[in-house]
Amino acid sequence: MPITLLWAVDVYGRVYGLSTAGQCWERADDMLLELKRVTAGKDRCWGIGCDHHVYLNMMPSETPIRYREETYENQRWNPVDSFTDTLLPTDRWPWSDVTGMNPQPLHSFELPSRSWDWEGDWYVDQNCGGEPSQTGGWEYAVDFPANFSPDKKWNSCVRRRRWIRYRRYTAQGTWAKIPLDNPRKPPLPLCDISCGGWEMSDQSGRYPYLWGVSQQGEVWFREGIHPRVPEGSRWEEVEVPKEVAQLSAGPGDLLWALLWDGNLLVRTGLTLDSPTGTSWVEVESPGKEIEALHVAVGVSVVWVVTKDYKVWFRRGVNSHNPCGSGWISIGGEMMVVDVGLNDQVCINNRVGSCNETDLIISLIFFLLSPYVLFNRKKCEFGGQLTEASQGSVLSCTDSDSELGPTDSQNSTKDKDTLSASQQDAPKPFIPASDSFINSLVSDRDKTSTPQLSIAEVQQEEVEEPSPAPILPTPETAGHDVPWMNVDLEGAEAARCAQAAGPLLGEGSAAATYALGTLETSHGVGEEDGPVWTWISGGGCDVDASSQISWLSPTGIWTTSVWVRKGALRWWRDWKPQRWVDVAVALEQSTKSDGRKDSIFFVYYTQYDEKKYLHVFINEVTALVPVLRDCHYAFAVYTAQRTKQRWPLVLAAQTEKDMNDWLCLLSDCCCKCRGLTGPPSRQALWSTTSKGDIMVHEPSFSLEAPANTLACDLMFWRQVPGHLRCVESNSLGLVWGFGWDGTAWVYSGRYGQQPTPGDAVQMHQQTDVRSVHVYENQRWNPMTGYTDKGLPTDRPMWSDESGLKECTKGNTHPPSPEWSWVSEWAVDYNVPGGTDKEGWQYAADFPVTFHGHKTMKDFVRRRRWTRKCKVTLRGPWQQVPPIRLSDISLMPCLAQSSMEQVPVWALSDKGDVLCRLGVSPKNPAGSSWLHVGTDQPFKSISIGGANQVWAIAKDGAVFYRGSVSPLNPAGECWYHIPSPPRQTLRQLSVGRTSVFSVDENSNLWYRQGLTPSYPQGSAWELISNNVTKVSVGPLDQVWTIADGVPGFPAEISGAVCHRLGVGPMQPKGQSWDYGVGGGWEHISVRGNSVEAPRAPHPAPVGPPRSPLPPRPQVNGNAVGV
Repeated sequence: MPITLLWAVDVYGRVYGLSTAGQCWERADDMLLELKRVTAGKDRCWGIGCDHHVYLNMMPSETPIRYREETYENQRWNPVDSFTDTLLPTDRWPWSDVTGMNPQPLHSFELPSRSWDWEGDWYVDQNCGGEPSQTGGWEYAVDFPANFSPDKKWNSCVRRRRWIRYRRYTAQGTWAKIPLDNPRKPPLPLCDISCGGWEMSDQSGRYPYLWGVSQQGEVWFREGIHPRVPEGSRWEEVEVPKEVAQLSAGPGDLLWALLWDGNLLVRTGLTLDSPTGTSWVEVESPGKEIEALHVAVGVSVVWVVTKDYKVWFRRGVNSHNPCGSGWISIGGEMMVVDVGLNDQVCINNRVGSCNETDLIISLIFFLLSPYVLFNRKKCEFGGQLTEASQGSVLSCTDSDSELGPTDSQNSTKDKDTLSASQQDAPKPFIPASDSFINSLVSDRDKTSTPQLSIAEVQQEEVEEPSPAPILPTPETAGHDVPWMNVDLEGAEAARCAQAAGPLLGEGSAAATYALGTLETSHGVGEEDGPVWTWISGGGCDVDASSQISWLSPTGIWTTSVWVRKGALRWWRDWKPQRWVDVAVALEQSTKSDGRKDSIFFVYYTQYDEKKYLHVFINEVTALVPVLRDCHYAFAVYTAQRTKQRWPLVLAAQTEKDMNDWLCLLSDCCCKCRGLTGPPSRQALWSTTSKGDIMVHEPSFSLEAPANTLACDLMFWRQVPGHLRCVESNSLGLVWGFGWDGTAWVYSGRYGQQPTPGDAVQMHQQTDVRSVHVYENQRWNPMTGYTDKGLPTDRPMWSDESGLKECTKGNTHPPSPEWSWVSEWAVDYNVPGGTDKEGWQYAADFPVTFHGHKTMKDFVRRRRWTRKCKVTLRGPWQQVPPIRLSDISLMPCLAQSSMEQVPVWALSDKGDVLCRLGVSPKNPAGSSWLHVGTDQPFKSISIGGANQVWAIAKDGAVFYRGSVSPLNPAGECWYHIPSPPRQTLRQLSVGRTSVFSVDENSNLWYRQGLTPSYPQGSAWELISNNVTKVSVGPLDQVWTIADGVPGFPAEISGAVCHRLGVGPMQPKGQSWDYGVGGGWEHISVRGNSVEAPRAPHPAPVGPPRSPLPPRPQVNGNAVGV
């Protein structure tokens, strides 16, 4: 690793450097040099002297800096003198540049400054076109300007040759004065400079830029800086809307400026082609009434110090969004902050009271993350121990450019440790102008601080580290590591555990260090350490492999800030819709009350313009894996995007990357909402068409009569596992089955990534499903049935609808997680029957197919099937051995108590089953009890008071009578008439109501249900566009809608809530559409959360009715 320097300036203008390979500060060799400010870049450092000149210090290197001066000697042929320097009046100059437009005689070349020396005299370049020539370096042509060649021809009337002379830069390792621009007008005396921009080039460090601010608030840019011309050539003024006090340039394309009014300016449009940018954007100061004092910019970070000495961090800053998105307050009292090559943060820390103006430099090296927080209990320098100031205990406050800093509770504790004189003393004024140094020198306390020993932090004082983030830290560290994770508590815990080990452990995600006990080099002339006024870490390079002797770990950290960056693919929102490669970043900060605040950024480029999208994590309502072109894709829903029916769809390269992002985002979402542990007993359960299991934790407002929670605001989180259907009740019982009919019961554990202790609760879960394609043929008199159809026919290989072409070659498993376990085969188990070859016949496409051929059948089809399998782990326990096609648990209120919970199910063959022995302590039950039927069934549901309803495969509806806890199987079936000319396919029974869905996606309500006549009287049509219905213990109605009105392009399957359902209006009034696009099933049968009711006023006077009061029937009586 190359040796780099950390630069600092003390109050006397003396410049010091601290090498990554050294152990002490070393003062510059030039003892007469006095600088006000320095700015370090890669391999160089610039400074402003007290004489207002700009100085440059180039780091010594084995490769010398050489610049080639060249000029061309031009001649023309004439019949008398042959070739001579006597040219025509229209010709170029006898000595000129390569273009011939500018005269360049040999004597006109001068050294640009005293930092250059000539290596030799002028000599002729004997190469022509890169090859040696025998013509003395002459090149010939017909005329000026033309193509020159070393060959002399009969019509060669002009010639030229190049003269070369090299000059060498001899001031490497020393501070050299930059010459003034002559004859151009130089800028007014500069008060601040900043070096940056070297990372914009493909070759890092080759083209650094230098910006300056004059005392009149003008911004200047140094042009002509080149690897062979380190000093640059001239200053160019950049227009600014207001007067600038200070600026900071990052290694990339970030440039921020501080205005005299305390606000900030951001330069946009910085590119290699436009190094000075295009426009300015003003950003308000972090505090409402507190102006900014200092700004520092890194690769993708911006730090600001306000005039109350508080440090602020700008979140969301990068090349796509140079202005950022909001401010985060960092506790402590700092004066100057600077950012290093890897976005390490160097802070000039203001400590002590007004009687103690000694400043201490504290370094924070976050090796893998550009997002850092600074907080130290004690600071070290030169063997001196100084208590931190009252604001040194870290506090994080989120701000949108309006919130001011807040004091943490810990700051009050530290304040109590100070003496009374220190507490009563006012804070010293820190001027922002050139009087800053004079103010510090005049107020400096000459008394030295006694040396104290540094007490070690006791192991029991270290706070218990919080659990590490879900995702593991990569073993390799560097700039290209996609993980950028800083957990400060975790880092401190790891430090304490490995105190006897090396400074940096292998694979550590981040490390936090401060300058250890240092001794200044001999000859400084002071017993006490320097008093620092300026610091620059822009040239200091420290990474995970660095072994820095002068770094020592800091004290206890109280919070963490971390970010993860990566690359994904984004399904573009606008037409033409296609996949676009994007960069993503998840940034999380900690608020003062301990809550997490995160933002998810998506950066893309459109027409060579950098743009970005951002999603606040607290606004995310669902993270759902989706099926998109065989990609590992997932959708991010927010309330706004749900209303627009257009989620943010992203795809990863591998399944592991997708699962990592889903786990990380889901964990952040849950932390923002305070959701931990397994789902509650009242949770709503749902499954997607992909088989993912989603849950929602209900609130009182979900089923409130007024101010009901909107469906698009519901937050759904994923539970590990894979099911086709899931049902629950309020006692915590959750059953489900997969595509292959295997029954599963929830084991009561929840976790995105199980720990080793939870491994026994996470069971292996498998599911098998069949994928179908249809082979279509049409008959013609010449060849019979053939795959040559009419132009208007469906594709000869298609899906069931015939709208999409699906061949056996281009058909893939439902998602990349699935794998084929069989080959393609003809499926003979098709509704309607088949002939011996598997064909079904019909008169035309599309009509009802049958299994035998008639004279009017001109088309036929047959179904090919192939099985695929998925294997994963989840908190689900298998219930063998019968495969199921439907299941239902009796809904009840949360306060209900039952020894056994009735569970009814249908086998894959249509047999009716009753599960015995099911209870909260034994959720899987003990055995199946077969209930006799005359025909196979396809849907079954049990409601309040043991009401069992079922639908046969022919659409007939039945009611099971005499079902009770003592007689769980009942006695007989009662036939219920179906709606006229409709065939029902699914139903759900609630506390006192029954809803059903027919084959045409119509929703029906059963009227006239009473305790004395539980079969009801008639069916009433409620709505259409419904594929599944679920009725809960409060008679609430939720459905899966086939589509959302006004959005025909959306994939079918949206969560929908029936509003206005109540005792006086059991059918409800309207629909509220929520998250959608590929949702298969929903169960609200566990949600018995009722909104609290206002107490009724006590009646005045005697009751009007002579009848005695009737006792209330509670939920137990109705539900059991």
